[in-house]
Amino acid sequence: MSLILGIIVGIIALTLLVVLHELGHAIAARRNGVVVEEFGIGFPPRAWAKKLKNKVLLTINWLPLGGFVRLQGEHDDASKKGDYGAASFWVKTKILLAGVVINWLTAAVLLTILAITGLPKALPNQFVVQSDTKEVLQPVQLGAISANYPAAKAGLQIRDKIVRFAGQEVKTPEDFIALTRQYAGKDVEVIYSRGGSESTAKLKLRKDGNVLFGASLVQLSETKATWSAPIVGVVVTGQLTIETFKGLGTMIGSLATGVVNQFSPDASVRKQGSEEVAMVRDSVAGPVGIFGILFPAAQQSGLTQLTFLVAFISLGLAVMNVLPIPALDGGRWFTMAGFRLFKKKLTREREEKIQAVGFMVLMALVVLVTIADVGKILQ
Repeated sequence: MSLILGIIVGIIALTLLVVLHELGHAIAARRNGVVVEEFGIGFPPRAWAKKLKNKVLLTINWLPLGGFVRLQGEHDDASKKGDYGAASFWVKTKILLAGVVINWLTAAVLLTILAITGLPKALPNQFVVQSDTKEVLQPVQLGAISANYPAAKAGLQIRDKIVRFAGQEVKTPEDFIALTRQYAGKDVEVIYSRGGSESTAKLKLRKDGNVLFGASLVQLSETKATWSAPIVGVVVTGQLTIETFKGLGTMIGSLATGVVNQFSPDASVRKQGSEEVAMVRDSVAGPVGIFGILFPAAQQSGLTQLTFLVAFISLGLAVMNVLPIPALDGGRWFTMAGFRLFKKKLTREREEKIQAVGFMVLMALVVLVTIADVGKILQ
């Protein structure tokens, strides 16, 4: 797949996930008597618009990086019939969390499909129904490639799948390692698959040392199911949700510890703190980072890996939007719930100030993460 097509696939995938999220809000709003004024695909400036029979303005906009829904009376204290603000607390909760539910269900549906066609094993305890499960090992493929070693000199690349080595079939990484030792110091022919096409490379293995070929090996495992696929899809989505929350908790804990340690009088503790902050920075990805993952996945990986990645990003959108971050769905719900809990009126002015501050903080984080993403991609 070309770079341009990879970019297009990445943009379409991320945009669809955000549009589905916003569609969840729109459906929940209409079903509960709240007027949907506009449903936008992409962000302004506007490219095209049409008033639908249900009186919703459908717009397609020039920035294809998501979408939005505009409700009548979006502020919590709006009171006219059909206003979001005039709805009950329970209805507002359903509207705010509908996008989260849609993203979670999207992940579950995609993983259900993969459970039939071949679901990558991403967790050590990944759920399966033993009586309805077939495990399939994928071809051995190359991981990291070391410069100035035979693999790199022969033009082999990450994700190349090894078909035959020195005229012999390669079924496992152990087979490959045994063959490199058997032919140490000799000229060999490697038949590999890249992008669905087989090619041949000739190279001379190193004779001495532990590294003769110069590449790490990866063999992915997939499971296939039939009648149990929907169960597997839903349960694995649940497992990934738990692991995502665990990862967020660990990341926040490491960040807090790292920041505190950087003010320690002990140089070794300060160094450890800097390493912890750097680890958190490297593990976070924004829109550019997501595209940086989606592009090569669309270019170099198979449809299975790309589908799994899209499912995981959809799940990530669901998880992020339940967190109490102002300007996101979870933040709006916690703000609304907090004011109700303390029996204070959430006026339009207060809500706008809270959301504005939250939005500015969120945008500042997006800018910082984007700068880090660009640095990682350039590296």
